[in-house]
Amino acid sequence: MNALESQLEYCFQETLPEPGRKVEVAPGVFWVRMPLPFALDHINLWLLRDKLDGREGWTVIDSGIASDEIRQYWEQIFDHELDGLPVLRMLCTHYHPDHLGLADWISHGGDRARWDVRLWMTLGEYTMGRVMGDSRGSSAGGEAAARHFASHGLSDPNDLAQIRERAGYFSKLVPSMPKQYRRLREADLVAIGGQSWRVITGFGHSTEHCALYCDALKLMISGDMVLPRISTNVSVSDMEPESNPLALYLESLGRYEDLPADTMTLPSHGKPFRGLHTRIAQLREHHVDRLQEVRDACAGSPQSAADIVPLMFKRKLDLHQMTFALGEALAHLHLLWHAGEAVRHRDEEGVYRFSMS
Repeated sequence: MNALESQLEYCFQETLPEPGRKVEVAPGVFWVRMPLPFALDHINLWLLRDKLDGREGWTVIDSGIASDEIRQYWEQIFDHELDGLPVLRMLCTHYHPDHLGLADWISHGGDRARWDVRLWMTLGEYTMGRVMGDSRGSSAGGEAAARHFASHGLSDPNDLAQIRERAGYFSKLVPSMPKQYRRLREADLVAIGGQSWRVITGFGHSTEHCALYCDALKLMISGDMVLPRISTNVSVSDMEPESNPLALYLESLGRYEDLPADTMTLPSHGKPFRGLHTRIAQLREHHVDRLQEVRDACAGSPQSAADIVPLMFKRKLDLHQMTFALGEALAHLHLLWHAGEAVRHRDEEGVYRFSMS
């Protein structure tokens, strides 16, 4: 546990659900944990006892990526962890593959087509899932992504070749999307299991991220917007190359600051914790410190996003991590650029560089 984590209260200490099993974290709310084949090696998913249109069953929140291993764990859950009851709805916090990958499959009842239920998402997230699935490209791969990363200083030809080859990255992890959905919007109240859950949308990490807060349980399902151990990735992507996602993310954090101090936060990565206000303050301070590092670097000489990566990430990164890191370095540069603190120019090699104005 690092120094910042020691300021938080982990509600269940070292308890972790075994894959394919659930652990109760509050009345009617259960924690499921699935593996991921990345450096970030897990995702937390949530099962909520529910009653919908007079039927008893479950709401599933987020799905994991599409893989045979995770399908098998879900089949085990369907057979042994749902008390013989069906899934009544699938709800996804946002479109990223670890959250959306198996949503269509779960909505249709897994391998044995046990049920056929609606996906609930915000418009922005559902639309992005459809676009990414249909476009054969994403912020992680394809020709447009390779050009984007090259324009911000990624120069290794092998890395760029691998990025070009990953045009099917999103559709591999999210092989299908439901053709219909039910829309969630900011401040909507969703009745789940006799409790009212308020939708809190957030921006910067993804298009229109949906967190859920239940006042009766003092519980927030935070998705990726508030994580206990790592900072949420906030990146500029090739689809919106002049965006300012860090400003959106920092603004969005304010939407959680009015929640009670004793709120239990259920994050998508890490462990359930209390200390929401403390964690938000830590995240704000983290970005203040990173922005000052970027200012100092740009004051010394013009900097590309690739130049900034080793200042912000002082460990060896694989290519998957590098694409996220470069996107995040660029997000910090763009905040200063949009605020008028930095200026941008493109050098003779076609690389964008930023210096203090």
